[in-house]
Amino acid sequence: MRPYDIIMKKRNGEILSREEIYHVVLEYTKGSIPDYQMSAFMMAVYFSGMNDEETTNLTMAMVESGETVDLSPIPGVKVDKHSTGGVGDTTTLILAPLVAAAGVPVAKMSGRGLGHTGGTLDKLESIPGLTVSISHEEFIEQVKRIGVAVIGQTANLAPADKKMYALRDVTATIDSIPLIAGSIMSKKIAAGTDAILLDVKSGSGAFMPTIDMARELASRMVGIGKGVGRRVAAIITDMDQPLGTMIGNALEVREAVEILKGLHPGSALREVSVTLGSHLLVMGNAAKTLPEGRKIIEKKITDGSGALKFKEMIKAQKGDPHIVDDVKLLPQAKIKVDVKAGSSGYVSNIQAQQVGLAAMVLGAGRQKKEDTIDMAVGLILKKRVGETVEKGESFAEIYANDESKIKESERLLVKSFKFSSEPPEVPPLILDTISD
Repeated sequence: MRPYDIIMKKRNGEILSREEIYHVVLEYTKGSIPDYQMSAFMMAVYFSGMNDEETTNLTMAMVESGETVDLSPIPGVKVDKHSTGGVGDTTTLILAPLVAAAGVPVAKMSGRGLGHTGGTLDKLESIPGLTVSISHEEFIEQVKRIGVAVIGQTANLAPADKKMYALRDVTATIDSIPLIAGSIMSKKIAAGTDAILLDVKSGSGAFMPTIDMARELASRMVGIGKGVGRRVAAIITDMDQPLGTMIGNALEVREAVEILKGLHPGSALREVSVTLGSHLLVMGNAAKTLPEGRKIIEKKITDGSGALKFKEMIKAQKGDPHIVDDVKLLPQAKIKVDVKAGSSGYVSNIQAQQVGLAAMVLGAGRQKKEDTIDMAVGLILKKRVGETVEKGESFAEIYANDESKIKESERLLVKSFKFSSEPPEVPPLILDTISD
């Protein structure tokens, strides 16, 4: 079996067999197929696409390129949630303790961020002392004991994806639906959970800018899960503006804690978190219907058990649980600057990606993998689309430790907000639901 023949077959739009796909993925992972041939293969996939069976075979080849996690020692239906990423997307830190408090085990392996802010692991590491590097045995034991753990992915989890993603990043093949679906689902399947909820973002601040693209990706991933016997559902959520009001690692932990303690009722971040949590309870057999799931999740906020579970998780992972009682124990920036409106009107648009860049230039995210994140810096948005602002009123706050970075951050932030004299149409938070 020659890679050349497989590349040509896909280039010509033909369907690849399971054996052909496995050969390319596994031999590339071992180093037997060079980068230039894998680049050609992925470009052929980019232009010719893959059907559902091919995409499932691609995903499972990536799963079988490394280790898989056995969660069978943990009783119950183990659940996980994956977001395709956005600005102010802090749902994991809210969801995980709430769902665990409702009796559904959450065994989550997360990644680090490369972009406007850190990933879930970086946010957690802004909590003094907390570690996300624990052994497989400790991970299993923690979930068995307290019902939740959020840790870093092991190096041998879907290693094919790591190699292929690095190549996609430099060969203009990032935005291929089969390759994206395979990348996400290979890690989720290898991580061993029974049920996977996908939060697929759509909008100007999302990887999928249009609802049609988001639906296509969501449908493909749900199909992969169904094909390998996992329970998978996808919620398509809006990312035309930042989800949370706080952007930056310690700031996002602060907002998550405040929501767990019952603050910010009606906020977009709380609403999406409760919606996702309701689905996870149904998938985890802790609720029969979504309204019942919502009621349980809301109760876990109001009775404080979600916040208590978050403290348990932090303590179990060697962090300081007192940050839940006093968020000032989180890293604090030295400089705070108000950003004021130049005119009165309605907020008609907030470019999420620009807001993310405004946080990144302060040091909240990484432009390169080697970059060090400043956990304390970031932004607080005081207005959302549809709200009014008066001339001279502060619509955002910048939190910085380096004065030289403030001007550029403020420029990007001002550029990201658009104002109008008439009230704009506010898009819904939940755009669609796709399940098996």
